[in-house]
Amino acid sequence: MRIALVTPYSWTYEGGVNRHTQALAEHLIGRGNEVRVLSPWDPPDRLSRTLHRGAAPRVRPMPDYLTPLGRTVGFAANGAVSNLSVFPDAIARLRRELRDGAFDVVHVQEPPAPTIGWDACGFGGAPVVGTFHAYAPKFLPQQIAIGLGARRKFNQLSARIAVSEAAEWTGRRWYGGNYEIIPNGVDVGLTAQAPGGPGGDELRLLFVGRAEERKGLPVLLRAFEALVEHVPARLVVVGTAPEDIVRNLADPDAIEHIDALGAVSRDRLWAELADADVLCAPSLSGESFGMVLTEAFAAGTPVVASEIAGYSDVVEHGVDGVLIPPGDPQRLAEELLALHVEPHRRAEMGAAARESAERFAWPRIAARVEQVYERALAVPQPADRMTRLAQRYGFAPADGLPRVPAARIPSPEPIPPDTTSRRRRVARRIGLGAGAAAGIGLTLLAARRIGFDSVVESAVRSDYAWVAIATAFMCLSMFFRAGAWFQTARSAMPGVPLRRRDFTSATMIGVLMSATLPARLGEPARAMIIARRIGRFRESFPVLLGTLVSQTVFNILALVLLGVVIVTSTDLFHRTSEHLFLVSLAPAMLLVAVIAAPAVVRRSGSGRIARLAGMARDALVRVRRGLAVFRDPRRAPLAGSMQLVAWAIQVAACYALAVAMGLDGTMGIAGAAAVLFAVNVTAVVPATPSNIGVFQLAVISVLTTGYGVGAADALAYGVILQAVEIATAVGLGVPALVREGMSWSDVRLRALSAAPVRLQPVKQPDERIRA
Repeated sequence: MRIALVTPYSWTYEGGVNRHTQALAEHLIGRGNEVRVLSPWDPPDRLSRTLHRGAAPRVRPMPDYLTPLGRTVGFAANGAVSNLSVFPDAIARLRRELRDGAFDVVHVQEPPAPTIGWDACGFGGAPVVGTFHAYAPKFLPQQIAIGLGARRKFNQLSARIAVSEAAEWTGRRWYGGNYEIIPNGVDVGLTAQAPGGPGGDELRLLFVGRAEERKGLPVLLRAFEALVEHVPARLVVVGTAPEDIVRNLADPDAIEHIDALGAVSRDRLWAELADADVLCAPSLSGESFGMVLTEAFAAGTPVVASEIAGYSDVVEHGVDGVLIPPGDPQRLAEELLALHVEPHRRAEMGAAARESAERFAWPRIAARVEQVYERALAVPQPADRMTRLAQRYGFAPADGLPRVPAARIPSPEPIPPDTTSRRRRVARRIGLGAGAAAGIGLTLLAARRIGFDSVVESAVRSDYAWVAIATAFMCLSMFFRAGAWFQTARSAMPGVPLRRRDFTSATMIGVLMSATLPARLGEPARAMIIARRIGRFRESFPVLLGTLVSQTVFNILALVLLGVVIVTSTDLFHRTSEHLFLVSLAPAMLLVAVIAAPAVVRRSGSGRIARLAGMARDALVRVRRGLAVFRDPRRAPLAGSMQLVAWAIQVAACYALAVAMGLDGTMGIAGAAAVLFAVNVTAVVPATPSNIGVFQLAVISVLTTGYGVGAADALAYGVILQAVEIATAVGLGVPALVREGMSWSDVRLRALSAAPVRLQPVKQPDERIRA
């Protein structure tokens, strides 16, 4: 059989899909088939490094069966980097090779990947088979693919393969169709080493993966830092550069127990797998199979892996490995400590792992793939011309099977058995819902007393062009806020390489979180995002929190200036709204607390309490370092000016909205300043998501009391102003989340992985017997 294997990913930036493709090609050739692999190829030169953000391709010989399709570009997606071709000559060469190759079957790896995999699905000269590798639960990217015609494109496939239940879920959920699950294969004969029994005292751990967020290396490092305090252990890291490991360490001394090997040959990888006591795979999400797990099984090495879709299909908990909740360094450290003191349990799991590997042996997998080829070749051609055209252009499935539309099906993610955490999640959701309902109720109550008709009439007669201008001003102000924070951080962390775009993305994500969740969670979230970028979280995160306090100082100055404008234009503070001015002192009290706290919290005595007090004081000292901008004569004026300009632009946004509603003559610029003052002061204690209800009541209080605006107009103004703020948060925050490859759950997992880990010593088995 003459077979074309098409992969959209660069052959020289090796990844899981191409490792699968290479092994499949070689085993198909060994079974007597004639195989050509069509794949992009990046030569090891400066242009390749430029197109891939400085990452150099792996220097490797080009196999005889490979036809190169040109260069690729590195794109960040799903917490990883995909090296895909965007050049027209790649498509032209692909089509030419398929047309002239006289292939019996064309097998496309990862059909959804642009542009090579996508284009190859439409080849009409032979049956086309597609293997779906990815687990993709995120809504937005899939809706974009569907809008571009993914369902119709994949209907052109004569057969569909999924490498796991998670990958099958992705296909059925978003594209529909029929799938046969054929997992990735593994070479069970590459190592003849028998499963290891109880070895030396040192626990040898192995991590294989690049420095990508979803691989979870920071989670493992937090656990390992705690582990080496109790037992002799060594961590071997394959595929990650030493500098990336150092950047993610909270305890720099732990590097003495870590071997960073970077990229290694396949032979060296197999040797490390065989030498390891445990393979650690703490991925956070986005894994559809986990080839390294089956490779560890083939080497007789048990695994400790995250209980996520993809990994749960491979690992049988307690038999050939251990599954733990994702993003939980405490649980990971506890499991590794338990495995250290139970070497016979490790040996039993290692033997079971080698037996499990037989399920994924390449001879068995290659034979099943050949059966799919034969089935694709046996699909009968439609008898009538209309059906042939429908199949040719994807309006009907070409596999000869009944049409299966996309459907909402249960997620493959394992349900956590912890009922306590489930109760907490339910309670949190109820609390958020109750807060939002309370805010909306306050707004509706105010509207009812004022009169719905009057409020709606005031809103409807607004000039939407000026509303758009107000929104544009709000967006612009966020960029100035990000710039001010960047300058503040540069003063506090002079020796650390910082990037302005990271601060911009973090600011937008923080604004989005603050606008959609109560308690102003966006503030620590944006500091956390930058701290993970910088590295050494325990050291950098408190300093970044201090830079947020510095921004608060600039905000206090802005509030004072707004107060001056209000006092000189109206007697607002001498009437019923003087409490707003008193509440505005809360940020100043926070500043005093940050400055004074290290002197109050002192080390004294010994023991656990004293140690915790010392840790707290050290953290507070680092927070105070974030105020360094006020000792920097060069950056302090720049940061302060940018923050004040951001406030001025927001005043302009509030005034533009007044023009939109015809209130500019009544309010003036002073009224716009008073509104901005009021909504920011009430945001100090956010009672509901986006302070819905409280926000509107503050606007009504200011405009009716100080500027003679009617209650209906004031409420309509407050509703529209908050809509503008939320639209700004969503419009800037969602693209930032997509650009960062993050979701709400990712933010939570990053926070968990940064938490300190504490272990209690575990008694050795003989000690338990004596006890």
